Amino acid sequence: MASTVSLPEDRYFGPDSRQKKIAQALYATVKDLPLLCPHGHVDPRMFADPDYSFGSPADLLIIPDHYVFRMLYSQGVPLEALGIPRKDGGRGERDHRKIWQTFAEHYHLFRGTPTGMWLNHELASVFGVREKLSAKSAQRIYEAIARKLATPAFRPRAMFERFNIEVMSTTDAATDPLTHHQAIRKSGWTGRIVPCFRPDGVVNLDAPGWRKNIQALSAVSGIEVGGYRSYLAALEDRRAFFKRMGATATDHSARTAYTGALSPREAETIFRRGLRGTATAEDAARFTGHMFMEMARLSIEDGLVMQLHIGSFRNHNALLYERFGTDMGADIPTASEFTTNLRPLLTAYGNDPRLTLILFNLDESTYSRELAPLAGHYPALRLGPPWWFFDSLSGMERFRELTVETAGLANTVGFNDDTRAYPSIPARHDLSRRVDANWIAGLVVRGIVDLEDAREMIQDTAYRLAKTAYKF
Repeated sequence: MASTVSLPEDRYFGPDSRQKKIAQALYATVKDLPLLCPHGHVDPRMFADPDYSFGSPADLLIIPDHYVFRMLYSQGVPLEALGIPRKDGGRGERDHRKIWQTFAEHYHLFRGTPTGMWLNHELASVFGVREKLSAKSAQRIYEAIARKLATPAFRPRAMFERFNIEVMSTTDAATDPLTHHQAIRKSGWTGRIVPCFRPDGVVNLDAPGWRKNIQALSAVSGIEVGGYRSYLAALEDRRAFFKRMGATATDHSARTAYTGALSPREAETIFRRGLRGTATAEDAARFTGHMFMEMARLSIEDGLVMQLHIGSFRNHNALLYERFGTDMGADIPTASEFTTNLRPLLTAYGNDPRLTLILFNLDESTYSRELAPLAGHYPALRLGPPWWFFDSLSGMERFRELTVETAGLANTVGFNDDTRAYPSIPARHDLSRRVDANWIAGLVVRGIVDLEDAREMIQDTAYRLAKTAYKF
Protein backbone atom coordinates (compact mmCIF):
# COMPACT_ATOMS: atom_id res chain seq x y z
CA MET A 1 0.00 0.00 0.00
CA ALA A 2 1.37 3.43 -0.97
CA SER A 3 2.41 5.82 1.80
CA THR A 4 0.29 8.96 2.16
CA VAL A 5 1.22 12.52 3.02
CA SER A 6 0.54 13.31 6.67
CA LEU A 7 -1.20 16.65 7.20
CA PRO A 8 -2.73 16.40 10.70
CA GLU A 9 -5.17 19.12 11.67
CA ASP A 10 -3.07 20.03 14.71
CA ARG A 11 0.24 20.30 12.84
CA TYR A 12 2.74 22.91 14.05
CA PHE A 13 0.93 23.38 17.37
CA GLY A 14 2.84 22.66 20.58
CA PRO A 15 2.38 19.43 22.57
CA ASP A 16 0.73 21.01 25.64
CA SER A 17 -2.91 19.94 25.42
CA ARG A 18 -4.38 23.19 26.81
CA GLN A 19 -2.26 25.35 24.54
CA LYS A 20 -3.06 23.18 21.55
CA LYS A 21 -6.81 23.44 22.17
CA ILE A 22 -6.63 27.25 22.35
CA ALA A 23 -4.36 27.40 19.29
CA GLN A 24 -6.77 25.31 17.25
CA ALA A 25 -9.68 27.55 18.25
CA LEU A 26 -7.74 30.71 17.34
CA TYR A 27 -6.56 29.26 14.04
CA ALA A 28 -10.13 28.31 13.13
CA THR A 29 -11.12 31.99 13.24
CA VAL A 30 -8.54 33.02 10.63
CA LYS A 31 -7.82 29.98 8.46
CA ASP A 32 -10.27 31.12 5.77
CA LEU A 33 -9.47 34.83 5.79
CA PRO A 34 -8.39 36.32 2.43
CA LEU A 35 -4.66 36.26 1.70
CA LEU A 36 -2.74 39.53 1.48
CA CYS A 37 0.50 39.13 -0.49
CA PRO A 38 2.29 42.48 -0.17
CA HIS A 39 5.74 41.36 -1.30
CA GLY A 40 6.68 38.60 -3.70
CA HIS A 41 8.25 37.64 -6.99
CA VAL A 42 5.40 36.06 -8.93
CA ASP A 43 5.61 37.09 -12.60
CA PRO A 44 2.69 39.41 -13.55
CA ARG A 45 2.91 38.01 -17.10
CA MET A 46 1.00 34.93 -15.98
CA PHE A 47 -2.05 37.03 -15.07
CA ALA A 48 -1.97 39.18 -18.20
CA ASP A 49 -2.78 36.16 -20.40
CA PRO A 50 -6.03 34.41 -19.34
CA ASP A 51 -4.85 31.23 -21.08
CA TYR A 52 -1.37 31.22 -19.55
CA SER A 53 -0.08 27.70 -18.90
CA PHE A 54 2.51 26.76 -16.30
CA GLY A 55 3.89 24.05 -18.56
CA SER A 56 5.03 20.82 -16.96
CA PRO A 57 5.23 19.97 -13.24
CA ALA A 58 8.99 20.54 -13.51
CA ASP A 59 8.44 23.97 -15.08
CA LEU A 60 6.19 24.93 -12.19
CA LEU A 61 7.72 23.34 -9.11
CA ILE A 62 11.44 22.78 -9.74
CA ILE A 63 13.14 24.85 -12.44
CA PRO A 64 12.22 28.35 -11.16
CA ASP A 65 12.46 27.65 -7.42
CA HIS A 66 15.89 28.05 -5.81
CA TYR A 67 14.46 26.87 -2.47
CA VAL A 68 14.11 23.48 -4.17
CA PHE A 69 17.19 23.12 -6.32
CA ARG A 70 19.68 24.60 -3.82
CA MET A 71 19.03 21.62 -1.53
CA LEU A 72 19.62 19.12 -4.31
CA TYR A 73 22.75 20.97 -5.42
CA SER A 74 24.09 20.80 -1.85
CA GLN A 75 23.91 17.01 -2.12
CA GLY A 76 25.78 16.85 -5.40
CA VAL A 77 22.98 17.04 -7.96
CA PRO A 78 24.18 19.24 -10.86
CA LEU A 79 21.83 22.06 -11.80
CA GLU A 80 22.03 20.81 -15.38
CA ALA A 81 20.28 17.63 -14.24
CA LEU A 82 17.38 19.78 -13.08
CA GLY A 83 17.00 21.66 -16.36
CA ILE A 84 18.24 24.98 -15.01
CA PRO A 85 19.15 27.20 -17.99
CA ARG A 86 22.75 28.34 -18.26
CA LYS A 87 23.90 31.82 -19.24
CA ASP A 88 25.40 30.46 -22.46
CA GLY A 89 21.97 29.24 -23.56
CA GLY A 90 22.49 25.60 -22.65
CA ARG A 91 19.90 23.91 -20.49
CA GLY A 92 21.19 20.47 -19.60
CA GLU A 93 18.44 17.90 -19.10
CA ARG A 94 15.39 18.61 -21.27
CA ASP A 95 13.28 15.58 -20.40
CA HIS A 96 11.00 16.92 -17.68
CA ARG A 97 10.04 13.43 -16.56
CA LYS A 98 13.70 12.73 -15.83
CA ILE A 99 14.02 16.05 -13.98
CA TRP A 100 10.98 15.14 -11.88
CA GLN A 101 12.38 11.67 -11.23
CA THR A 102 15.65 13.15 -9.96
CA PHE A 103 13.69 15.50 -7.71
CA ALA A 104 11.57 12.64 -6.36
CA GLU A 105 14.59 10.45 -5.69
CA HIS A 106 15.98 13.21 -3.48
CA TYR A 107 12.70 14.30 -1.90
CA HIS A 108 13.79 12.88 1.45
CA LEU A 109 16.27 15.76 1.70
CA PHE A 110 13.40 18.12 2.50
CA ARG A 111 12.27 16.28 5.64
CA GLY A 112 11.83 18.75 8.49
CA THR A 113 12.49 21.81 6.30
CA PRO A 114 10.06 24.61 5.50
CA THR A 115 10.32 23.72 1.82
CA GLY A 116 9.22 20.18 2.65
CA MET A 117 6.29 21.52 4.66
CA TRP A 118 5.20 23.79 1.80
CA LEU A 119 5.60 21.09 -0.85
CA ASN A 120 3.63 18.49 1.10
CA HIS A 121 0.84 21.00 1.71
CA GLU A 122 0.61 22.21 -1.88
CA LEU A 123 0.83 18.73 -3.39
CA ALA A 124 -2.05 17.62 -1.18
CA SER A 125 -4.26 20.71 -1.04
CA VAL A 126 -3.61 22.31 -4.43
CA PHE A 127 -3.13 19.22 -6.60
CA GLY A 128 -4.99 16.59 -4.56
CA VAL A 129 -1.92 14.32 -4.36
CA ARG A 130 -2.01 12.38 -1.11
CA GLU A 131 0.59 9.77 -2.03
CA LYS A 132 4.07 10.49 -0.75
CA LEU A 133 6.52 11.59 -3.42
CA SER A 134 9.29 9.03 -3.88
CA ALA A 135 11.28 7.33 -6.59
CA LYS A 136 8.48 4.76 -6.98
CA SER A 137 5.58 7.21 -7.02
CA ALA A 138 7.32 9.91 -9.07
CA GLN A 139 5.80 9.22 -12.48
CA ARG A 140 2.27 8.63 -11.15
CA ILE A 141 2.39 11.95 -9.35
CA TYR A 142 3.92 13.68 -12.38
CA GLU A 143 1.01 12.44 -14.51
CA ALA A 144 -1.58 13.51 -11.95
CA ILE A 145 -0.18 17.04 -11.73
CA ALA A 146 0.32 17.33 -15.50
CA ARG A 147 -3.32 16.41 -16.14
CA LYS A 148 -4.50 19.12 -13.77
CA LEU A 149 -2.16 21.76 -15.19
CA ALA A 150 -3.78 21.18 -18.59
CA THR A 151 -7.22 22.20 -17.28
CA PRO A 152 -8.77 25.71 -16.97
CA ALA A 153 -9.00 25.32 -13.18
CA PHE A 154 -5.20 25.45 -13.00
CA ARG A 155 -4.70 28.65 -14.92
CA PRO A 156 -3.15 31.41 -12.77
CA ARG A 157 -6.30 33.54 -12.60
CA ALA A 158 -8.46 30.63 -11.54
CA MET A 159 -5.95 29.63 -8.86
CA PHE A 160 -5.76 33.23 -7.64
CA GLU A 161 -9.47 33.13 -6.96
CA ARG A 162 -9.36 29.63 -5.46
CA PHE A 163 -6.52 30.67 -3.15
CA ASN A 164 -8.73 33.55 -1.93
CA ILE A 165 -6.03 36.15 -2.61
CA GLU A 166 -7.32 39.65 -1.98
CA VAL A 167 -4.29 41.47 -3.37
CA MET A 168 -0.86 40.49 -4.65
CA SER A 169 2.11 42.80 -5.13
CA THR A 170 4.79 41.86 -7.62
CA THR A 171 8.34 43.25 -7.53
CA ASP A 172 9.27 45.31 -10.58
CA ALA A 173 12.39 47.18 -11.65
CA ALA A 174 12.17 50.96 -11.79
CA THR A 175 12.72 50.70 -15.55
CA ASP A 176 9.90 48.21 -16.10
CA PRO A 177 7.18 49.70 -18.35
CA LEU A 178 4.65 47.54 -16.47
CA THR A 179 3.24 46.23 -19.72
CA HIS A 180 1.77 43.14 -18.08
CA HIS A 181 0.14 45.18 -15.33
CA GLN A 182 -1.43 47.40 -17.96
CA ALA A 183 -2.70 44.34 -19.82
CA ILE A 184 -4.25 42.97 -16.63
CA ARG A 185 -6.12 46.24 -16.12
CA LYS A 186 -7.35 46.37 -19.71
CA SER A 187 -8.55 42.75 -19.61
CA GLY A 188 -11.36 43.51 -17.18
CA TRP A 189 -10.33 40.72 -14.81
CA THR A 190 -11.09 41.75 -11.24
CA GLY A 191 -8.10 40.13 -9.51
CA ARG A 192 -6.00 42.78 -7.80
CA ILE A 193 -2.36 42.55 -8.92
CA VAL A 194 -0.28 45.64 -8.14
CA PRO A 195 3.36 46.51 -8.84
CA CYS A 196 6.06 47.36 -6.33
CA PHE A 197 8.75 49.91 -7.23
CA ARG A 198 12.24 48.36 -6.93
CA PRO A 199 15.02 50.76 -7.96
CA ASP A 200 18.10 48.72 -6.93
CA GLY A 201 19.30 48.41 -10.52
CA VAL A 202 19.52 52.19 -10.92
CA VAL A 203 20.38 53.14 -7.32
CA ASN A 204 23.26 50.78 -6.54
CA LEU A 205 26.21 51.98 -8.64
CA ASP A 206 27.80 48.53 -8.38
CA ALA A 207 24.71 46.76 -9.74
CA PRO A 208 25.43 44.75 -12.90
CA GLY A 209 24.73 46.88 -15.95
CA TRP A 210 24.13 50.07 -13.96
CA ARG A 211 24.95 52.41 -16.86
CA LYS A 212 22.67 50.48 -19.20
CA ASN A 213 19.97 50.68 -16.55
CA ILE A 214 20.36 54.46 -16.44
CA GLN A 215 19.89 54.56 -20.22
CA ALA A 216 16.73 52.49 -19.78
CA LEU A 217 15.56 54.87 -17.05
CA SER A 218 15.97 57.77 -19.47
CA ALA A 219 14.01 55.96 -22.15
CA VAL A 220 11.11 54.82 -20.00
CA SER A 221 10.71 58.13 -18.14
CA GLY A 222 11.23 60.37 -21.16
CA ILE A 223 13.75 62.38 -19.10
CA GLU A 224 17.32 62.45 -20.40
CA VAL A 225 19.42 61.46 -17.38
CA GLY A 226 22.72 63.30 -17.72
CA GLY A 227 23.30 64.27 -14.12
CA TYR A 228 22.03 63.86 -10.59
CA ARG A 229 19.11 66.31 -10.80
CA SER A 230 17.65 64.73 -13.93
CA TYR A 231 18.23 61.31 -12.34
CA LEU A 232 16.09 62.27 -9.34
CA ALA A 233 13.43 63.69 -11.64
CA ALA A 234 13.32 60.43 -13.60
CA LEU A 235 12.94 58.41 -10.38
CA GLU A 236 10.12 60.65 -9.20
CA ASP A 237 8.42 60.19 -12.57
CA ARG A 238 8.65 56.41 -12.29
CA ARG A 239 7.37 56.37 -8.71
CA ALA A 240 4.36 58.41 -9.80
CA PHE A 241 3.68 56.01 -12.67
CA PHE A 242 3.92 52.96 -10.40
CA LYS A 243 1.53 54.61 -7.98
CA ARG A 244 -0.97 55.27 -10.78
CA MET A 245 -0.72 51.58 -11.62
CA GLY A 246 -1.74 50.65 -8.06
CA ALA A 247 1.60 50.40 -6.25
CA THR A 248 1.49 51.06 -2.52
CA ALA A 249 5.13 50.28 -1.73
CA THR A 250 8.76 50.45 -2.80
CA ASP A 251 11.44 47.84 -2.15
CA HIS A 252 15.17 48.32 -1.63
CA SER A 253 18.01 45.95 -0.83
CA ALA A 254 21.66 46.28 0.14
CA ARG A 255 24.37 44.39 1.98
CA THR A 256 24.24 46.89 4.87
CA ALA A 257 21.78 49.36 6.36
CA TYR A 258 24.21 52.27 6.02
CA THR A 259 22.54 55.64 5.50
CA GLY A 260 24.09 59.07 5.21
CA ALA A 261 23.27 62.25 3.30
CA LEU A 262 25.57 63.58 0.60
CA SER A 263 25.73 67.24 -0.28
CA PRO A 264 24.24 68.06 -3.69
CA ARG A 265 27.75 68.56 -5.03
CA GLU A 266 28.99 65.21 -3.68
CA ALA A 267 25.95 63.40 -5.08
CA GLU A 268 26.51 64.99 -8.49
CA THR A 269 30.22 64.14 -8.50
CA ILE A 270 29.70 60.50 -7.54
CA PHE A 271 26.83 60.07 -9.98
CA ARG A 272 28.92 61.39 -12.86
CA ARG A 273 31.77 59.08 -11.89
CA GLY A 274 29.25 56.29 -12.15
CA LEU A 275 28.27 57.42 -15.64
CA ARG A 276 31.95 57.39 -16.66
CA GLY A 277 32.46 53.93 -15.15
CA THR A 278 35.03 55.19 -12.63
CA ALA A 279 32.98 54.97 -9.40
CA THR A 280 34.71 53.15 -6.54
CA ALA A 281 33.25 50.67 -4.05
CA GLU A 282 33.22 53.48 -1.48
CA ASP A 283 31.35 55.69 -3.94
CA ALA A 284 28.75 52.97 -4.42
CA ALA A 285 28.24 52.45 -0.68
CA ARG A 286 27.92 56.18 0.03
CA PHE A 287 25.58 56.75 -2.89
CA THR A 288 23.28 53.87 -1.89
CA GLY A 289 23.19 55.18 1.69
CA HIS A 290 22.31 58.64 0.40
CA MET A 291 19.59 57.29 -1.89
CA PHE A 292 17.98 55.39 0.99
CA MET A 293 17.48 58.79 2.60
CA GLU A 294 16.18 60.29 -0.62
CA MET A 295 13.72 57.41 -1.02
CA ALA A 296 12.48 57.94 2.54
CA ARG A 297 11.95 61.62 1.76
CA LEU A 298 10.04 60.76 -1.39
CA SER A 299 7.92 58.22 0.50
CA ILE A 300 6.82 60.97 2.86
CA GLU A 301 5.83 63.03 -0.17
CA ASP A 302 4.04 60.38 -2.24
CA GLY A 303 2.86 57.99 0.50
CA LEU A 304 4.54 54.84 -0.82
CA VAL A 305 5.55 52.41 1.94
CA MET A 306 9.33 51.83 1.97
CA GLN A 307 10.67 48.30 2.43
CA LEU A 308 14.34 47.71 3.19
CA HIS A 309 15.90 44.23 2.84
CA ILE A 310 19.35 43.98 4.39
CA GLY A 311 22.05 41.39 4.85
CA SER A 312 22.38 39.09 1.84
CA PHE A 313 25.76 38.30 0.29
CA ARG A 314 24.53 37.83 -3.26
CA ASN A 315 25.93 35.19 -5.61
CA HIS A 316 28.36 33.77 -3.05
CA ASN A 317 29.15 30.80 -5.29
CA ALA A 318 31.23 32.36 -8.07
CA LEU A 319 31.18 29.21 -10.20
CA LEU A 320 27.38 29.08 -10.25
CA TYR A 321 27.11 32.79 -10.94
CA GLU A 322 29.46 32.55 -13.91
CA ARG A 323 27.61 29.56 -15.30
CA PHE A 324 23.97 30.26 -14.42
CA GLY A 325 23.66 33.88 -13.26
CA THR A 326 21.68 35.23 -10.31
CA ASP A 327 19.07 33.62 -8.06
CA MET A 328 20.72 30.22 -7.96
CA GLY A 329 20.27 29.64 -4.23
CA ALA A 330 23.77 30.90 -3.44
CA ASP A 331 22.82 34.09 -1.59
CA ILE A 332 24.09 33.79 2.00
CA PRO A 333 23.15 35.81 5.12
CA THR A 334 25.67 38.19 6.68
CA ALA A 335 25.94 39.94 10.04
CA SER A 336 24.15 43.30 10.11
CA GLU A 337 24.11 46.50 12.16
CA PHE A 338 21.16 48.89 12.31
CA THR A 339 21.46 51.19 15.33
CA THR A 340 24.33 53.29 13.99
CA ASN A 341 23.75 52.72 10.26
CA LEU A 342 20.11 53.85 10.29
CA ARG A 343 20.57 56.80 12.63
CA PRO A 344 21.06 59.45 9.90
CA LEU A 345 17.84 58.38 8.15
CA LEU A 346 15.92 58.10 11.42
CA THR A 347 17.21 61.47 12.61
CA ALA A 348 15.92 63.04 9.42
CA TYR A 349 12.65 61.15 8.96
CA GLY A 350 12.09 58.53 11.67
CA ASN A 351 9.85 60.77 13.78
CA ASP A 352 7.50 61.50 10.89
CA PRO A 353 4.43 59.21 11.03
CA ARG A 354 3.82 59.83 7.33
CA LEU A 355 6.73 57.48 6.61
CA THR A 356 6.32 53.73 6.97
CA LEU A 357 9.74 52.03 6.77
CA ILE A 358 9.53 48.24 7.02
CA LEU A 359 12.80 46.51 7.91
CA PHE A 360 13.72 42.97 6.84
CA ASN A 361 17.01 41.37 7.78
CA LEU A 362 18.95 38.10 7.74
CA ASP A 363 20.72 38.44 11.09
CA GLU A 364 18.51 37.12 13.86
CA SER A 365 20.88 38.43 16.54
CA THR A 366 19.63 41.93 15.73
CA TYR A 367 15.98 41.15 16.57
CA SER A 368 16.04 41.86 20.30
CA ARG A 369 19.28 43.85 20.42
CA GLU A 370 18.49 46.49 17.77
CA LEU A 371 15.39 46.07 15.65
CA ALA A 372 12.76 45.64 18.35
CA PRO A 373 14.02 48.61 20.40
CA LEU A 374 14.20 50.79 17.27
CA ALA A 375 10.72 49.82 16.04
CA GLY A 376 9.37 50.16 19.57
CA HIS A 377 10.43 53.81 19.56
CA TYR A 378 10.42 55.47 16.11
CA PRO A 379 6.93 56.17 14.69
CA ALA A 380 8.13 55.50 11.14
CA LEU A 381 9.56 52.02 11.76
CA ARG A 382 7.89 48.63 11.43
CA LEU A 383 9.42 45.14 11.46
CA GLY A 384 8.88 42.91 8.46
CA PRO A 385 8.26 39.21 9.10
CA PRO A 386 11.05 36.60 9.11
CA TRP A 387 12.55 36.65 5.65
CA TRP A 388 14.06 34.07 3.35
CA PHE A 389 16.03 31.54 5.44
CA PHE A 390 13.89 32.34 8.49
CA ASP A 391 10.51 32.07 6.75
CA SER A 392 10.05 28.82 8.65
CA LEU A 393 8.37 27.23 11.64
CA SER A 394 11.30 27.87 13.98
CA GLY A 395 12.20 31.20 12.39
CA MET A 396 8.71 32.57 12.92
CA GLU A 397 8.63 31.34 16.51
CA ARG A 398 11.99 32.97 17.27
CA PHE A 399 10.86 36.23 15.66
CA ARG A 400 7.77 36.50 17.85
CA GLU A 401 9.68 35.60 21.01
CA LEU A 402 12.50 38.07 20.35
CA THR A 403 10.62 41.12 19.05
CA VAL A 404 7.09 41.51 20.38
CA GLU A 405 7.86 41.98 24.07
CA THR A 406 9.92 45.09 23.18
CA ALA A 407 8.44 46.36 19.91
CA GLY A 408 4.83 45.37 20.52
CA LEU A 409 2.70 43.50 18.01
CA ALA A 410 1.42 46.69 16.37
CA ASN A 411 4.94 47.55 15.21
CA THR A 412 5.12 44.39 13.10
CA VAL A 413 3.36 43.99 9.75
CA GLY A 414 1.89 40.51 9.68
CA PHE A 415 3.04 37.99 7.09
CA ASN A 416 4.11 38.04 3.47
CA ASP A 417 5.09 35.02 1.43
CA ASP A 418 7.98 36.53 -0.61
CA THR A 419 7.80 33.73 -3.16
CA ARG A 420 8.33 32.88 -6.81
CA ALA A 421 6.58 29.54 -6.24
CA TYR A 422 2.98 30.53 -6.89
CA PRO A 423 1.27 27.29 -5.71
CA SER A 424 3.07 27.50 -2.36
CA ILE A 425 1.33 30.74 -1.33
CA PRO A 426 -1.58 29.14 0.59
CA ALA A 427 0.81 26.74 2.33
CA ARG A 428 3.07 29.57 3.47
CA HIS A 429 0.20 31.64 4.83
CA ASP A 430 -1.27 28.59 6.55
CA LEU A 431 2.04 27.88 8.29
CA SER A 432 2.27 31.49 9.47
CA ARG A 433 -1.29 31.50 10.81
CA ARG A 434 -0.71 28.26 12.69
CA VAL A 435 2.56 29.49 14.19
CA ASP A 436 0.95 32.71 15.37
CA ALA A 437 -2.06 30.88 16.79
CA ASN A 438 0.28 28.62 18.75
CA TRP A 439 2.38 31.55 20.00
CA ILE A 440 -0.68 33.54 21.10
CA ALA A 441 -2.16 30.46 22.77
CA GLY A 442 1.05 30.14 24.76
CA LEU A 443 0.56 33.68 26.04
CA VAL A 444 -2.96 32.76 27.13
CA VAL A 445 -1.84 29.62 28.96
CA ARG A 446 0.78 31.62 30.84
CA GLY A 447 -1.72 34.32 31.79
CA ILE A 448 -0.03 37.05 29.76
CA VAL A 449 -3.10 37.85 27.66
CA ASP A 450 -6.71 36.74 27.99
CA LEU A 451 -8.83 35.03 25.34
CA GLU A 452 -10.50 38.26 24.31
CA ASP A 453 -7.14 39.85 23.54
CA ALA A 454 -5.92 36.65 21.91
CA ARG A 455 -8.81 36.68 19.44
CA GLU A 456 -7.91 40.24 18.45
CA MET A 457 -4.21 39.42 18.14
CA ILE A 458 -4.73 36.51 15.75
CA GLN A 459 -6.89 38.71 13.50
CA ASP A 460 -4.08 41.26 13.50
CA THR A 461 -1.32 38.82 12.64
CA ALA A 462 -3.31 37.02 9.94
CA TYR A 463 -4.82 40.02 8.18
CA ARG A 464 -5.18 43.46 9.74
CA LEU A 465 -1.52 44.35 10.31
CA ALA A 466 -0.57 43.73 6.68
CA LYS A 467 -3.64 45.54 5.37
CA THR A 468 -2.84 48.61 7.46
CA ALA A 469 0.93 48.67 6.96
CA TYR A 470 0.78 48.29 3.18
CA LYS A 471 -2.21 50.60 2.78
CA PHE A 472 -4.38 47.96 1.09
